[in-house]
Amino acid sequence: MTTVYPGVVKAWHYHKKQTDHMICIRGMLKLALYDSRKSSKTHRQLAEVFFGDRKPLLVKIPPLVYHGFNAVGGETAYAVNVPTELYNYKEPDEFRLPPDTKQIPYDWGLALGFRSRNPFMLLERARLSWTAW
Repeated sequence: MTTVYPGVVKAWHYHKKQTDHMICIRGMLKLALYDSRKSSKTHRQLAEVFFGDRKPLLVKIPPLVYHGFNAVGGETAYAVNVPTELYNYKEPDEFRLPPDTKQIPYDWGLALGFRSRNPFMLLERARLSWTAW
């Protein structure tokens, strides 16, 4: 389970092997997807999915599709992901880009310097670092 605070963007990442199955159990999420699969009909296309407690969905995210999300509606959102692969601590199947990368033509609406100065993001990073031990 992950928590997403208003104003925080958790993006971008993809998996080479793993398929994600994501639901939002509380609040609302905007999930952005960018297809990097060269053999796909939707190669280099973007998609947005809005889902949560007011619009329940199970979203399947295939390998090689970059994805990221943020809370919408002004409240904290809680998401659960059920991946097809167990997490491999020695060789994680997770490849990341920053939310404002030029490699994906998507605008999260971040203010300049927002990622580094957002206190919620710093708290989230600290929590993730702490729970990794």
